[in-house]
Amino acid sequence: MILFWITDLQAQSVSPPAELSVRLVNGTTSCSGTVEVFNEGEWSGLCTGGWWSMREVKVVCRKLDCGDPVAASRGPLVEDGRRGVRLFSSCYGNESSIRQCDIIEVRPGVCIGGYYHHVTCSESVWLVDGAGLCSGRVEVKSNQSWASVCEADFDRQDAEVVCGELGCGAPAALQGGLYGEGEGQTWDKEFQCKGKESLLLDCDTSDRENNTCLPGNAVGLTCSEHDDVRLVGGGSRCAGGVERYHQGEWRIVGTDDWDQEDVAAVVCRQLGCGSTISVLPGNTTRGFRVDCSGSESVLRECRRRYDLYSGLSVICSDLLFQPDISLTDSMGGVSRGHQGSEVFRGYSFTITCSTQPQYPGGSFLLTFTGSNRTQTQPAVNHSAAFLFPAADDSHQGNYRCVYDNHVFSHDFSSESELLSLTITASPLPAFIIRHVVVLLILLTAITTSYLYYKPTRRQKRVNRVSSMDLYVNAMEMVSLSSRAEAGLGEERAAQGTE
Repeated sequence: MILFWITDLQAQSVSPPAELSVRLVNGTTSCSGTVEVFNEGEWSGLCTGGWWSMREVKVVCRKLDCGDPVAASRGPLVEDGRRGVRLFSSCYGNESSIRQCDIIEVRPGVCIGGYYHHVTCSESVWLVDGAGLCSGRVEVKSNQSWASVCEADFDRQDAEVVCGELGCGAPAALQGGLYGEGEGQTWDKEFQCKGKESLLLDCDTSDRENNTCLPGNAVGLTCSEHDDVRLVGGGSRCAGGVERYHQGEWRIVGTDDWDQEDVAAVVCRQLGCGSTISVLPGNTTRGFRVDCSGSESVLRECRRRYDLYSGLSVICSDLLFQPDISLTDSMGGVSRGHQGSEVFRGYSFTITCSTQPQYPGGSFLLTFTGSNRTQTQPAVNHSAAFLFPAADDSHQGNYRCVYDNHVFSHDFSSESELLSLTITASPLPAFIIRHVVVLLILLTAITTSYLYYKPTRRQKRVNRVSSMDLYVNAMEMVSLSSRAEAGLGEERAAQGTE
């Protein structure tokens, strides 16, 4: 059984014991189970009512040499009247033991929360020196010690397994030296995961081709945070009542009035929805409570308490979807945002702004970086078209669509990608094109006469005469067209001289 000791505690209402040890019991492995605290001569379950977040859980897993936390939840139901301990602490998650955290209070007594804490650690892998629970330098447990992994021995499929094992989302960044170098040994195998394994150590391995791992090549991994938080009922993923997926179901999240802004800031940050615009009373159904400082990267880093609170509704700044921008020219060419487009000088083109159906109304502003010129049109069926009858050099530059809408008593806007437009010289003169067309008609007529007529020798002579007539007529058409173009050119030259 693995224990670790906490000394020099400073309790507020209850004097802490001189020494306090914690263990995991009744789990499926040595690194999972119900959290128990040795207090006042006996082992007591750690009650769910205390301040307890994934940051504290991470420190416990590390101290027990059990890797990173995979899950923390309510454990077995507490029997009526059974004693428990509430441990109020504040950890950053990078401490090597709980005693390095800020211990606020240790409170023994009857476990009012109704449940004990249950923790599951990864056992074999952790992420070191990262900014949160889902980022850091990859280290693997080998022979009771931890070894960093060389970048050459680790690919995206291996990263997918690690991120999944730690309860995080898909890999977002994978790079050698991203989170520094390990001080210990280097893993001496190359992982060959298929991406579907549940544990990294379930993957196949092979001997490394090179026996050394150069400095700066210890692989660092950033996983996206697991999509376990959502906003519902607001018509957007960035507005609505806060819910968190917990123990197999979506549950309403609530908090104290004074903590609403901090919780909202974490939710908007986790969802990639910008900053908080407003926090409103949410669903009246009572949900579980969280307490955040506002600096957490994800909601699961906040302290979770199981006393019930009314929910809250959050509106984030990135409420609107990013609009699309596209260009259609008179030749039928289509280009979209983040691409270059060419339009012939003198030809017409249309720039279309559109957005996904989300909220009715709104308007599109078309901005142009070549000047301060802008155009605005109302959004009709979630789009607007801006027509340019004749392209000239003043139209060359970068265009962007800005979608504006007034929703939830606030003004919101969202910008599209840039679309780059280049104005080029007109295509070949029209008279050359007409000459080519006439010649093609001539060749077609001659070929048709040759293939489909099977005349006598006399008929062949007649056909040859007919073919010659066709040729003469075609050449006369070309000559007339050339003289007409020449006359038109002389007229234009005369006008230019005047």
